[in-house]
Amino acid sequence: MAKDIVVSASLVPVSELLSETFLAMSDTIHAAKEVLIQKENFKVFSRYLEKTSSILKELSKQNIECSESLTNALKILNREVDVAKQLALDCGKRNKVYLLINCRKIVESLESCTKEIGRALSLIPLASLDVSSGINSQISKLFKNMLDGEYRATVEEEEILAKFELGIQEQNADRSYANNLLVHIAEALGISNDQSAWEKEFEEFKRELDDTNTRKDLEENLHMEQIIALLQKANATTSAEDKENDYFEKRNSVGRLPLEPFDRFFCPVTREIMVDPVEISSHCTFERSVIEKWFAEGKNHCPVTDIPLDTSVLLPNKALKRSIEEWKDRKTIFMITSIKPKLQSNEEQEVLQSLDKLQNLCTERELHREWVTLEDYIPVLVRLLLSKNREIRKHALAILSILAKDGEETKGRIIKVDNALESIVHSLARHIGERKLALQLLLELSKSRAARDLMGNVQGCILLLVTMLSNEDNEVIRDANVLLENLSFVDQNVIHMAKANYFKPLLKLLSSGPQDVKVLMAGTLSEIELTDHNKLSIVKDGALGPLLQLLSHSDLEKRKVGVKALLHLSKLSQNGLQMIREGAVGPLFELLYCHSLLSPTLREQVAETIMHLAISTTTEEAAREQVSLLDSEEEIFKLFSLISLTGPDIQRSILKTFHAMCQSSSGSDIRRKLRQLSAVQVLVQLCEADNPAVRANAMKLFFCLTEDGGDDTTFLEHVSQRCIEALLRIITSSTDVGEIAAAMGIIANLPKDPDMTGCLLDAEALQIICSCLSDGNRDASYRRQVIENAVGALCRFTVPTNQEWQRKVAEAGIIPVLVQLLASGTPLTKQNAAISLKQLSQSSKSLSKPIKKPGFCLCCLSAPESGCPAHLGICTVESSFCMVKANALEPLVRLLGEADVGACEASLDALLTLIDDQEQGQGGKVLDEAKAVGPIVKLLSSQSARLQGKSLMALERIFQVNELFLKYGASAHMALVDITQKKNSDMKSLAAKLLAQLGVLGTQSSYF
Repeated sequence: MAKDIVVSASLVPVSELLSETFLAMSDTIHAAKEVLIQKENFKVFSRYLEKTSSILKELSKQNIECSESLTNALKILNREVDVAKQLALDCGKRNKVYLLINCRKIVESLESCTKEIGRALSLIPLASLDVSSGINSQISKLFKNMLDGEYRATVEEEEILAKFELGIQEQNADRSYANNLLVHIAEALGISNDQSAWEKEFEEFKRELDDTNTRKDLEENLHMEQIIALLQKANATTSAEDKENDYFEKRNSVGRLPLEPFDRFFCPVTREIMVDPVEISSHCTFERSVIEKWFAEGKNHCPVTDIPLDTSVLLPNKALKRSIEEWKDRKTIFMITSIKPKLQSNEEQEVLQSLDKLQNLCTERELHREWVTLEDYIPVLVRLLLSKNREIRKHALAILSILAKDGEETKGRIIKVDNALESIVHSLARHIGERKLALQLLLELSKSRAARDLMGNVQGCILLLVTMLSNEDNEVIRDANVLLENLSFVDQNVIHMAKANYFKPLLKLLSSGPQDVKVLMAGTLSEIELTDHNKLSIVKDGALGPLLQLLSHSDLEKRKVGVKALLHLSKLSQNGLQMIREGAVGPLFELLYCHSLLSPTLREQVAETIMHLAISTTTEEAAREQVSLLDSEEEIFKLFSLISLTGPDIQRSILKTFHAMCQSSSGSDIRRKLRQLSAVQVLVQLCEADNPAVRANAMKLFFCLTEDGGDDTTFLEHVSQRCIEALLRIITSSTDVGEIAAAMGIIANLPKDPDMTGCLLDAEALQIICSCLSDGNRDASYRRQVIENAVGALCRFTVPTNQEWQRKVAEAGIIPVLVQLLASGTPLTKQNAAISLKQLSQSSKSLSKPIKKPGFCLCCLSAPESGCPAHLGICTVESSFCMVKANALEPLVRLLGEADVGACEASLDALLTLIDDQEQGQGGKVLDEAKAVGPIVKLLSSQSARLQGKSLMALERIFQVNELFLKYGASAHMALVDITQKKNSDMKSLAAKLLAQLGVLGTQSSYF
């Protein structure tokens, strides 16, 4: 069976055999884009695959039959691509920590796949296949590059692996080591540092190991168990319950008296307890630093036995080191438990000495702080804040600050103690030293959301902090201000801050404080959560001047702070206008153009600020004052040119800036200048931008430039078939309704050139437009934005000059949809729907089929075929686009009463197509039956001269039918008189003619 397959395979063209390879490569490239780790290495590998795929596609175009050599090469290719695909899939879905630990193996596997694929390429029998020299050269170059290709884990990954290895080797039991390791892992993998995120990640990691243990050897299992043991020492991976159980287990084993150190704990030379004991060749153990100094002094004999030594032998005595550490832990726990009762003493000196010892213990190690917390010291320390002795209060505040730094859990324990926050706040009003300590403690606690929620409600807290901003001590000002910033993330606290007149000292410091304090206050304005009222009042009270000065400061950090503050304040339109008035535009543009001196982030913030200023010019206030962002063609060109020279974030802001300017009071001038500057060419290119946000904003600006037309040649020159296809792809694939609507609007506004319409038809634009109009499952936002522009786009395909286009529209079933939109669309949708119906109706008379006359044969006697009352022939919606058959008259008549002039006029134009070629007054009678004549008479009193003129011409024709003249003539009397007295000569003459028909004026009247 297998032999038959091989034989048959050799007879088929190579293109069929290669299809499997192309598909596998495509899948692998897609999988490589989804990896969680080793992204850069997989990018390189993907490029190799893309080049390989491209070469094989060229090869498949040759009329080549399979050979055994080619088959073998493709087999290797497929096998290695499948291996790489599985590797990419694993790296895309498996636990991040697991992947990090195995990064070296991943790199090795990827490198092996690359070399094997390169080897497979070298096996392709190029000489016997008679391929072009170009393909031959490409394959040779590619396989050599792949054979030489190397992949490496990142420096950061290697450092983390080294830390794992050291921790396991040293059997390091220190929790701080594990915590530090966890921080590095979190930074490398983009994992949040909070405990809940790490607990989830760690559990997933352990489950990953459980699932794969059966596939590992014993050595690897042991290695992974050691890694888990090391990570489990970290705070983030250890539950509070486990920490508590571990502590009390140790505590209960301590006993009532401290255990004296064993003699072997002491270094024989210094007689001090060792920290890093090492064994030398004499089998004696010494403190590492001591024996290293001994050897450095040229001594090569043992300090104890005096025998000659091999000075290269220094073996860590791990067992002894663990014993010493265990003894130290027992001693520390004994001290912690023994200090606590002494804090209840009435002897202040004893309390102070005990606090001093406790503070030293808390400073030494993180683990000590954990034990102090578990020993329930926090309520005791909070009670000491009520002591009359200032030094006791200061020590208590200092220790609480040290403990608070250990995480959310400890902060929560502090604020849960009765009156803890109130006691700390009281210290803010005391001596400067105590005030600083209380401030530091509150600052640390404010990093917790729960603390922030409570702190602002403590009586006097915010008022005291605001008062501190007038302090002469810059350190106090800084800490008080940062604390207020943190509190501002709670809405209620912002209200308290406003009541405490927080912004008054802030602005004073911003204007006249020392330079560093100015920067600090500017930083506050950039970070603090402000209400719109606060933003407005801050700018009115003079914040802009000092902030604008920072923009030209030589210190980059100060400029950053100034820009960020202005960005924050500019989000309010009134502030944006004030910034323009006070001259912010010039300095901001100088920074934006200074790309070589600024960080990308700062330029992005500058561009975003400018965008907010542009948006502020679209307000009514800006229109009244004629405020504009840019005026000269040179300025517009300079800013627009940055779109081609910057990254996506700045591109997006600049595009939004121009879109806003195009909506301002000077918008028509801006749009005209942009068209003259060939902006359309750039925007056409951005139709295919990779960044969705950039593309969407480019589409919205492009649509804006097409709205008031301009020189059609601009669009005809740059909008190619490729551009049209890109626009249609956006309509069918984008998820941004605004972008879809803009792309559809561009199509609607493109020049009505026959060649342009032909390009649209070739790209199947009509089908896509019809699909948008027919899809009733879309949400209200989609229907409002997209359908409005889709109906506008359809108008170009319904022109009466090309009945073939009209027929395509009718065959797509769109005419009934247009009728529905007359009742349910926006005013512009209704207007464009009526325009399309009018254009279609203009062809109805010529397409209406004559009614066959009945024959004289008795057998042929039958009821005569009924014709269309308007066109006096056989009409259908599909064949003659008849409005009567489409039931369009009733909704069109209703539109005659619309307040929107455009919709009303389009509806009237559509109805008037029924009397363009009036035979025996049939059109007029149809309008009468549709109850259209009365509303047309009412339009004689319209405020729109165009509507009055069209209704006059319509009534002139309608009134030629005597019965309609008699029925409606009197109702038109007063309106006609009014027209003859007020309007232009043409309308006067026509109105007078109708009045003469009514017998009101003589035929020789001066009104004619």
